[in-house]
Amino acid sequence: MYLTETDQARLERLMAQLGATKSDVLRRGLEALELQHTEPTAHPALRLIGLADVPEAPDAVDVARAHDEVLTDLEVRSWEG
Repeated sequence: MYLTETDQARLERLMAQLGATKSDVLRRGLEALELQHTEPTAHPALRLIGLADVPEAPDAVDVARAHDEVLTDLEVRSWEG
């Protein structure tokens, strides 16, 4: 198997971070990739759903469309105490 220098560095970094062997890192990577492609609910993007719970948003505001404004407003209000 051939890895570019960038991929080799990524593999070594993951080995150090996880305290794992090359084989273990590669197995875990294959498992994660397989899960992403076979289990739609496991997709990482779905972890974003519900991340920003905005209970104070007025009913007239579509939080999905105006999320930046709503979250900014909530943050500014939090500074005021």
